[in-house]
Amino acid sequence: MPKPSILFINRVYPPYQGATGRLLRDLARGFARDGWQVSVITTGPKAEDEQDGLVRVIRLKAAPRPAGTFLYFWIWLRMLFAALRVARTDVVVSMTDPPLLAVIGRIVSLVKKNRHIHWCQDLYPDVLPALGVRTPGFVMKALYGLSRNAMKNADKVIVVGRCMAAHLEQEGFAAGQISIIPNWPDSELSFPQNREGFNEASLRDGDAYDEVLNGHRTHDEQVKHGPKFRVLYAGNVGRAHPVETIMNAAEILNSEHPEIEFVFVGDGPRYERIARQRARRHLDNIRLLPYQPLNRLKDLMESGDIHLISMEDMAVGMVVPSKLYAALAVHRPCLLVGPPLSETGQVIDDFGCGSIVSQGDAAALAEEIRQLRLSSEKWFAAHKGAGNAARVFVPKDAIRAWIERANGVLPKNDGARAVFMDVPKAEGAEYER
Repeated sequence: MPKPSILFINRVYPPYQGATGRLLRDLARGFARDGWQVSVITTGPKAEDEQDGLVRVIRLKAAPRPAGTFLYFWIWLRMLFAALRVARTDVVVSMTDPPLLAVIGRIVSLVKKNRHIHWCQDLYPDVLPALGVRTPGFVMKALYGLSRNAMKNADKVIVVGRCMAAHLEQEGFAAGQISIIPNWPDSELSFPQNREGFNEASLRDGDAYDEVLNGHRTHDEQVKHGPKFRVLYAGNVGRAHPVETIMNAAEILNSEHPEIEFVFVGDGPRYERIARQRARRHLDNIRLLPYQPLNRLKDLMESGDIHLISMEDMAVGMVVPSKLYAALAVHRPCLLVGPPLSETGQVIDDFGCGSIVSQGDAAALAEEIRQLRLSSEKWFAAHKGAGNAARVFVPKDAIRAWIERANGVLPKNDGARAVFMDVPKAEGAEYER
């Protein structure tokens, strides 16, 4: 009985940075463990054909951060030609980096007569106005038409949030064509590590894992400031993630609660703006760190007493920040600065794992942080909610749902195995539309 084969297409794949790349690696490895023949078309600093365990990785040479629309389009074209050159697979999965990869998936499925699944992490071109990208009306109309035609002709569209599914259903997508499979935390956060000296109480006092962050302080600074209550923003600070409300809340708390610090770890288009405003406003309670290696990820995430997530209101149904799942994996309360009807807002509300504050309401954000700092009862209630959520959003259940969906689009006579079709789904792992 022949093994099924699958091709994934996405601009980023480890070891190079990118949240969608890390998710893709987990999923590709999961398919490979299940017996599928797995290939990935991606980019890197040089062109090469390599192996990631059982996964074949075809890298096209490209800059890690393409500057401008033309370079993204050039990468898109090269990915199309690469996908047409590789041997036919049973399934092709298009992602959303660069935008309009769904069109590549559609073209490949027409030429090679395989099944097409579109994994919709971000909804393009809809999200462009929310990102502040000005696009002529006729261009938007053309891009929208190409995108929707490709997606509506896909055998399955996998979205990462209920808000995104509702958005597509309002546009006439058949409910049965859409499956909701939430994203998941990095595998480095999902498996307990036996580390001598771990103590939840000491972490709450700010004594544990200080080496992750305090390594960036001088000894005199550590003596002066002592243990901190850390408000952690970990990950990309992109165009869909406004920071003005967070900066204003930091300014409010700077003098009133010097023991509260805001730590930003990562990079992105708004990262330099944070650095400039910190210097201009003399905000000593803000610290900036670069991306940390994966072997320090768990310590880093646990060093935050609460985790911040920011989202542009206009991006509801088009973007679902993956930062939430990393925070839940380490059982940390979450504060969303953004729309309550987003998937992130709904998860926080469903599990009681934090609070939601409107963009622009810095006073409310500062007050929520203050209450979590001063009220052990409030902090531990959110901590418990995050722990309950962490048992739902786990990699193995999401990957199992993915394999089930991929088996479901295969022709019945192709010999593929319906591995998980009769296995009950873990509660919350996937919401079928």
